[in-house]
Amino acid sequence: MDKLIFISNDDGYEAEGLKQLVEMVRELGDVFVVAPDGGRSGASMSISSHTPVQNTFILHEAGTADRGCLTVWACSGTPNDCTKMAFEKLLPRRPDVVLSGINHGDNCAVNAHYSGTMSVALEGCIKHVPSIAFSSGRTDTFADFGYMKEWVLKVVRMVLAEGLPKEVCLNVNVPDVEPLKGVRICKMGMGDWHEEWQERDHPRGGKYYWIAGYYAPFDKHDEATDTWAFEHGYVAVTPLQLDMTAYGTMAHLREVLR
Repeated sequence: MDKLIFISNDDGYEAEGLKQLVEMVRELGDVFVVAPDGGRSGASMSISSHTPVQNTFILHEAGTADRGCLTVWACSGTPNDCTKMAFEKLLPRRPDVVLSGINHGDNCAVNAHYSGTMSVALEGCIKHVPSIAFSSGRTDTFADFGYMKEWVLKVVRMVLAEGLPKEVCLNVNVPDVEPLKGVRICKMGMGDWHEEWQERDHPRGGKYYWIAGYYAPFDKHDEATDTWAFEHGYVAVTPLQLDMTAYGTMAHLREVLR
């Protein structure tokens, strides 16, 4: 039986990043897409708990000798909704790998916590399927992501062959440089956001706000981080885990909270 590759994203099923990722991996197996019907950037792990969710069938393309078949659905929910929906209602069988992206813009460092792209990989991980999120430094709506195909296929082939440890998924960030210098296995960078809200006067009175701001890393010179690798021309591969327990703090808490 051919491999089954599930793909979603947070930019919508019509996004170039998703379309190009589909074409990159069809040589590896059948591809099944359930993606949002529009942009959902910054959705993180959110779910549609207060509104119903609908699915719209988009297309099915038969496979060939060297390309798997393709099925595409659009979902009115969040990226996490799309993944949950696929596993419970739409996929013909359990996928061999979950892919997310290609995101138009990176998801390095703590920004992965906000990322709808990352949420697809985390949800796939929760469902015990090896999962990978791909993001690029290219942000243009019609960006060409062909420059990263070699690394996309290398990572996906590795995961299909080797799997991933239980409760671990991969956050892959590819900078907008050619040629790429290679790959670095990284830890998550740390930093925070500043001036996050732009204030405007509402024409009917009061104020309204646009999310904005700039990100400042704490560890921009730490060569072990994904931020450093990304900014220096390397493909940054960061293994992330579901278990967020701060084990190093547990002993102290046991002492002070007796």
